[in-house]
Amino acid sequence: MNWISYIILGGYLIALSYITIYCLMQFHLLWHYKIHKRALKKNPEKKPQLNGHLPFVTIQLPLYNEYFVVERLIDNICKLDYPKDRFEIHVLDDSTDESVEISKRKVEEYKAKGFNIELILRKERKGYKAGALKDATRKAKGEFIAIFDADFLPEPSFLRNTIPHFQNEKVGVVQTRWGHINQDYSLITELQAFQLNVHFTVEQQGRESGDLLLQFNGTAGVWRKSTIDDAGGWQADTLTEDLDLSYRAQLNGWKIVYLEDILSPAELPSEMIGLKSQQYRWMKGGAETAKKLLPQIWTSHLPFRQKIHASTHLLGSSIFLFVFMLGVFSVPLLYVINPMNLETKYMSVFLISLLSVMAVYYVANVEAAWDNENKIKSIIKFIFIFPVFLALSMGLSLHNSLAVLQGYRGKKSSFVRTPKFDITAITDSFKKTKYRTHKISWVTVLEGLLAVYFLGGIWTGIKLGDNSMMLFHILLFFGYGMIFYYSVKHLNYQSKT
Repeated sequence: MNWISYIILGGYLIALSYITIYCLMQFHLLWHYKIHKRALKKNPEKKPQLNGHLPFVTIQLPLYNEYFVVERLIDNICKLDYPKDRFEIHVLDDSTDESVEISKRKVEEYKAKGFNIELILRKERKGYKAGALKDATRKAKGEFIAIFDADFLPEPSFLRNTIPHFQNEKVGVVQTRWGHINQDYSLITELQAFQLNVHFTVEQQGRESGDLLLQFNGTAGVWRKSTIDDAGGWQADTLTEDLDLSYRAQLNGWKIVYLEDILSPAELPSEMIGLKSQQYRWMKGGAETAKKLLPQIWTSHLPFRQKIHASTHLLGSSIFLFVFMLGVFSVPLLYVINPMNLETKYMSVFLISLLSVMAVYYVANVEAAWDNENKIKSIIKFIFIFPVFLALSMGLSLHNSLAVLQGYRGKKSSFVRTPKFDITAITDSFKKTKYRTHKISWVTVLEGLLAVYFLGGIWTGIKLGDNSMMLFHILLFFGYGMIFYYSVKHLNYQSKT
């Protein structure tokens, strides 16, 4: 029986140690972020301006079955205040449904208005989004290439705010911050915005300020065309072709500029099935990219600190493996604490991970994303949202862990798009049969069973008179229960329409 106890304790401590190290690395990015903000207050940066000649820009809009948002996208792109004769729009439509007819109609409409716009259709959706971008890059006439996914609504001044930064010949990419047009739609969208705000403030700006490697986020950014070619072009061997190419570009000496003050609004997935498909793609693709590029990073001439942070970044999706592992081991751990005479008070040292991540999320949201809101209301909102966000993250750990494991194993899968439903206001509805799935997955069933498992953990703690894991098990029960509930509920919407 002793060896089983040691396995349980060892597994729990390994998971807890990995999570703590990851959180401390995030706190280091926060440190760089705060230094950057203090420096800006003392010496505001002078923004580069377009002087005289305006470079020609190609705008690429990769689409696949975007029936509800394609019209909105093209209308918005044609509002850019860049001279018509200095940019072209390539609508890269791989659709297999009637949305391609909307693309055709909108392209013809704007051609008649004098826009240089073209619909590019492929006979075969080879390579998914990466394949579409690779093929279209050959046809691009622009010195620079701006890319927008179907759910993005950039401001008219987007090109005028981004293109000047390429005056530095070492700059290969300019990435802007994502905004959220439907953040207030539901608890699910609110929690997604809460997490993304961290990436687009503390993480991205922290990496740039610390002279670390960062990433192009696949959309709402601009590439120097020669950078794409120099870095080996778009490749479809991972599901995160954006992360892959941006790292290869930086390994070749190119610089990425991140513009936190330029907001590019986008629609968040409004239902659980869409959120899961997006998470699957990001987590599996992150693992694939780590497997592909980590050897190159460690054999490169990058400084050691850049290699460490790049590794943490690329291995970021692996955190869910250890969150899942931590939860699973935590229930049987209750049975071995007393027999092994464990002093749980010594484990309080690991609370540093919780404090670190709280600080990161507080700064990213209360001080940055919500800076225009009432401070007291923002703090109260944070106190409510943070534990719910932790629960959601824990609840997604099984789903995301499976995606990560598939990525490391090299199991290939298709690029599953995240459906968008033109949700811009709380009165809008995603109860539409199109792009919705009818079937409940076996992963969702397991998530329901895990909710029961952690409910058992709560009961076990009460039975044994041990409250050391009580809050953790409550969050796990709530998290898995929430994921299961919304997964089933949103499937039910489909069957009723």
